[in-house]
Amino acid sequence: MDITGFGTLLLLLITSIFIYMTWNKMYKKRNLPPGPTPLPLIGNLLQLKLGEMAGSLMKLWDQYGPVYTLYFGSRPVVCICGYQAVKEALVDHAEEFGIRGRVPTIDKFTQGYGFAFANGECWKEMRSFSLKTLRDFGLGKKSTEVKIQEEAQNLVMEIKKISGLQVDPSKIILEAVSNVVCSFIFGNSLDYKDERFLKLRTFSEETFYLMTSTWGQEKQNPKSQFTIRNLLITVHNLLLGGMDTVPTTLKHALLILVTYPEIQAKLQTEIDKVIGRDRLPLLSDRSKMPYTEAVINEVQRFADIGPLNITHSVSKDTQFRGYTIPKGIDVYPLLCTVHRDPSQFSTPYKFNPNHFLDENGGFKKNDAMMAFSAGKRKCPGEGLALIQLFVFLTTILQNFTLTSETKFTDDDIAPKLTGFLNHPISFQLSFIAR
Repeated sequence: MDITGFGTLLLLLITSIFIYMTWNKMYKKRNLPPGPTPLPLIGNLLQLKLGEMAGSLMKLWDQYGPVYTLYFGSRPVVCICGYQAVKEALVDHAEEFGIRGRVPTIDKFTQGYGFAFANGECWKEMRSFSLKTLRDFGLGKKSTEVKIQEEAQNLVMEIKKISGLQVDPSKIILEAVSNVVCSFIFGNSLDYKDERFLKLRTFSEETFYLMTSTWGQEKQNPKSQFTIRNLLITVHNLLLGGMDTVPTTLKHALLILVTYPEIQAKLQTEIDKVIGRDRLPLLSDRSKMPYTEAVINEVQRFADIGPLNITHSVSKDTQFRGYTIPKGIDVYPLLCTVHRDPSQFSTPYKFNPNHFLDENGGFKKNDAMMAFSAGKRKCPGEGLALIQLFVFLTTILQNFTLTSETKFTDDDIAPKLTGFLNHPISFQLSFIAR
């Protein structure tokens, strides 16, 4: 090595040491949670495997504990892991951790409007307005159940057209669930082949893809949040939340049940006993069907649809478990670490309905099932989603038995992170009329 090369190497070494010492001093002064040492410019990106974000973050949980700091480039973020720590942040300290953090890929579109990604008065007013309007459209009333039952029957008729064939169930499941969402947001259902319906589905799919890579208006009030822009983004938020998560959960359920025919058979036995095959499933049946309720909860836990949660932040400098989380810093309450917490679930990486059953076979609620997150930012569509999951799944199994020519393994049914959500693998099955 010549003198010039040696000098360059020495300069790089001195610069690296200086950067490390400066960072280490700032890190200790700020009292941030521990974490891996970041590199200049790229931070901790080398610790994150492409396509395995959730797995990478869970390994850091094992190494650094329930609260740690990670650098995305030069920007620090705080990750909170495990049921107890996430509950402590989102529920016990809901006010401090109730701020929405940055989601750059979607923030460019929403620009602080709507309710899902907004903060302050905008979030409060638009969330309240959305819930009230949806209730006016029938959410939470008997008509909610009727609408979902009608769509479930439409789904059965569509399935009968392909009964016995090996098919990918994605399209018909998405169409049925999306139409329920449209009926609440727009006041009426749309035909599956309606051009507007197809465009809405496309918009929803594209938004999730990009995330990985005027009634009630008061014109004379300058502080009013009821603007056309806010209304449109609010509708977008509702569509985004309803047109992918429930269909994805149902697809996970179908894949799991075709993989474990013994679980499917046990579900059908309970359905036949409580509902029979001559009437529609009713929401009131749920309380008499502990095994079905346990399976639905376990599907949500195991599928872990939104493993990373949506970014939170803190409203002020916050003391948390002996560390200081500065105001405005992004916080990731990782739901994947809650749903895989061995202190809460005996077999966290295996599908096991017994996680939600007591010794007598009764349904056992577990607060560590946080598919809809927790605290102030908990998903407002939880109630509608749960009704859909119950009615659609029981109606399908009431009428059909699921089979497949493919033998799926435990690895096949494990959720795969695709962009922002965990999706099941592509698969085909047959619906055999009972």
